Amino acid sequence: MTTPYAVGSLVSARGRDWVVLPESAADMLVLRPLGGSDDDIAAVFPTFEQVRSAEFAPPSASDLGDARAAGLLRSALRVGFRSGAGPFRSLAGIAVEPRAYQLVPLLMALRQRTVRMLISDDVGIGKTVEAGLIACELLAQGSARGLAVLCAPALAEQWQEELRTKFGIDAELVLASTVSRLERGLDLGQSLFDKHPYVVVSTDFIKSTRHRDDFVRHCPDLVIVDEAHTCVAADDTTSTQNQLRFELLQRIAADTERHLLLVTATPHSGKETAFRNLLGLIRPELATVELDSEAGRRLLAAHFVHRRRADVRQYLTKDDGLADNSLAEETAFPADRLFRDETYKLSPEYRALLDDAIAYASERVTAADRKGRREARIAWWSAIALLRSLVSSPRAAAQTLRTRSAAATANTAEEADRLGAPLTSDSADSDALEGLDVAPGADTGEAGGPGGAPTLVAGNRLAELADRAAKLEGPDEDRKLRELVKHLKELLKDGYHPIVFCRYIPTAEYVAEHLDGKLGKKTVVRAVTGTLSPQQRLQRIEELAEAAGDDPAARRVLIATDCLSEGVNLQHHFDAVVHYDLAWNPTRHDQREGRVDRYGQRRNIVRVITLYGGDNGIDGLVLDVLIRKHRQIRKDLGVSVSVPDAASSGVTNAIVEWLLLRGRQEAQASLFDVAEYREVDKRAAKLAAEWQSAAEREKTSRSRFAQRSIHPEEVAREVAAIRDTLGRAGEIKDFVRESLGALGGVLRGDPDNVGDFSADVSGTPAGLRDALAPVLGGDAVELGRPVPFRATAAVARGEAALVRTDPAVVALAGYVLNAALDDQAAGPRPARRCGVIRTQAVSGRTTLLLVRYRFHLTLPSRADTRQLVAEDARLLAFRGSPGNADWLSTEDALALLEATADENTDPTFGERTMSRLLDALPEVNGRLEAYGEELAAELLASHRRVRSAAGEIVRGVNVTAQRPADILGAYVYLPVSSTPTVAAAGGNA
Repeated sequence: MTTPYAVGSLVSARGRDWVVLPESAADMLVLRPLGGSDDDIAAVFPTFEQVRSAEFAPPSASDLGDARAAGLLRSALRVGFRSGAGPFRSLAGIAVEPRAYQLVPLLMALRQRTVRMLISDDVGIGKTVEAGLIACELLAQGSARGLAVLCAPALAEQWQEELRTKFGIDAELVLASTVSRLERGLDLGQSLFDKHPYVVVSTDFIKSTRHRDDFVRHCPDLVIVDEAHTCVAADDTTSTQNQLRFELLQRIAADTERHLLLVTATPHSGKETAFRNLLGLIRPELATVELDSEAGRRLLAAHFVHRRRADVRQYLTKDDGLADNSLAEETAFPADRLFRDETYKLSPEYRALLDDAIAYASERVTAADRKGRREARIAWWSAIALLRSLVSSPRAAAQTLRTRSAAATANTAEEADRLGAPLTSDSADSDALEGLDVAPGADTGEAGGPGGAPTLVAGNRLAELADRAAKLEGPDEDRKLRELVKHLKELLKDGYHPIVFCRYIPTAEYVAEHLDGKLGKKTVVRAVTGTLSPQQRLQRIEELAEAAGDDPAARRVLIATDCLSEGVNLQHHFDAVVHYDLAWNPTRHDQREGRVDRYGQRRNIVRVITLYGGDNGIDGLVLDVLIRKHRQIRKDLGVSVSVPDAASSGVTNAIVEWLLLRGRQEAQASLFDVAEYREVDKRAAKLAAEWQSAAEREKTSRSRFAQRSIHPEEVAREVAAIRDTLGRAGEIKDFVRESLGALGGVLRGDPDNVGDFSADVSGTPAGLRDALAPVLGGDAVELGRPVPFRATAAVARGEAALVRTDPAVVALAGYVLNAALDDQAAGPRPARRCGVIRTQAVSGRTTLLLVRYRFHLTLPSRADTRQLVAEDARLLAFRGSPGNADWLSTEDALALLEATADENTDPTFGERTMSRLLDALPEVNGRLEAYGEELAAELLASHRRVRSAAGEIVRGVNVTAQRPADILGAYVYLPVSSTPTVAAAGGNA
């Protein structure tokens, strides 16, 4: 059956006007309120309810506004669009304003019938946003009906929050802790993946054979895999966990109709086989094709995006081949990390403890060497654990000295290595983070006496060393802690909020305990370690942010272990990093710093302070050989290069061997003047050579795998279309400032209107306060707590983003638009539908019209054909009378929004002028309809262009302009008269 009302037409029902949607039938109309959102859609039954055709009411000649009225009304209207007419169906309804470079993966995806992509942009660029954009668009177009995100369990809640708050996708968490609850709500024989179309799934939970088969059978048609590099197998040495993940992804990828997005910042870790296996999941041919060939590069370019920060910091400029920089974007990444390496020296008592511990460890290793390889490896790991905990903190040292070594239970040397390595190494693999911060044990349960015979002497010595360590707590004896306090006070004085990273849980707890109350009354200190669950860690961070409050003098300091060095975004609350303990893998330092140095960080410079012991024999060498070399390579290439594992282990092993050898030296000249140090130097040179070679390979691969499938001019064209329809960031900022000011809000900060500002909204109309309260909080609305408005889409809780989809901006726009459309509304009305303005910006009578167009779109997808109604708002202007109109260009029409009133207008004269214009406006209907047809043709071309590589999806695309167009506003601009009139209505001098 067909409906007598055309899709996109206006009808009147239930006392208001509605837009007819494509889902309507003869016996049931599906309607969206005019100016409403999808949340307000309703079904109306013409048999039982009165429905009639409607036309949009013209403006009232008596309802005149000032020179700002047209711009405010236009902005309020565009903010309210949730179904923009452009080729990107989702952008009007998401709560994030993507950067131009983030549209590149989306454009690549829309050129594929089945989307298969590897998104490998650098850390902090916004891969989650890029993947979310693609997912949201595929769902909005109907090309996908369900979504599963596979990720580490620690990141599941973060993914859920990102999907919900940024993209409006409510996903269920499928974790070991939630699956029982979810399964209790299922019907007999029903899979939870059928019941819940959007899920965030723990990769490690679902990879087990118990759950994997059900997931594969009922897997959604769109899958995102986070940290995809942990899900590929390189060779027989690959861990069982990685093998199981890889098998799961192989089965998911086997369905050639399933969309698959792999996300990782490290696609190529130096193992070509692993990289090829990753590419093979995207497209089997990529596993074997010659990537240096033209055909191979062309094939890869369609599925692989791989960019550094330097590539996107400034995008769409002349350097990208554009004729001008009008669409250039500068992304607010920190300009650089400012590094400072600060040393400390041990107190005499601490120095004596370290020397005695080294001597003891040396004796144990020597004795174990005579007993066999298993005993030697156990003693080796025990010695490393002891040395690392001693240079970490006295509390970590005491706990290690009193704890049994994990390796002591090993039956073989190989098992000892497997048990000992995780607790003493600093793996860059995110899988190894859980449990990595537990202090290791040093007690092997036996001691080497004469001939290696067991004795009780070792236990007594360990206990004596532990007691001595415990007595060294506090800044009097622990000079490392004393130096930390000094440097933190400097950071806090300069307005920074630092994170202090420690290696072990006891160290973090010890530092937090001794810092509490030592950094000023307005500084809040909290610790987050592996003793907390992932959810509790996020809660602790939020509690810390709230405890610091809104006082600009308040500061927060987070003490954390490496359980926070991956996955958790901390850029909103922190802007400096202190490495209290050096990692033996420099990638771990980069990951720590990357928690705050990422998209959304408001600081231009992120400060990084590295504390190291100048006389403990370990830190200085690790810093010189590993950390500083890593920084230099990153600076030279613009991207981090992982340290070669084998060579790195060789260096750290040589350092430990040298220290233990020192323990057997009766006479020592100086700490760094031992002959055996040459072995450290030799292995360091070998590492430097291998690392440099890896850096050169990375440099070559960056050029080899540069994104070439989408050219900057293609992105620029689509960015311009999006901004024309949905507005630019500057427009939103001006709208918020002007509207809040006109409605009684009190603005603070940013007197020059160039950056962030805050607003007290407690004095605004009750209707606006009611709309803002759910999104800003009752305290902000009723008690006058200033609300920060940030010029970025990435904001913290309690802040508002100056983007069109921020809930606070939407609420403000809705109030302004509704007040403008209701000329009987009480209270201030910033936007009006009419205005007569005398200005020097025109030399003759000029009329500006704000016109809303509605379009009926037919969009085919893989599954079916969707019928949609979209909206657009345009400004049209003409000189002279409507019957003899001389139409202006789009640029000249937009320029009228900047015109100011240079002379007051008499109200009676203004009303007469507006009445004559409104009476004559039907004479321009032909031009308005013709312009609507032009827009429809442009939209059709845009939809086809974006999908140009997917030919079968292009066929059937159609766009029809709905008549008549709605004239929302009409504004007459008159030149300044020779004899100025008096009174002030319809324009401000």
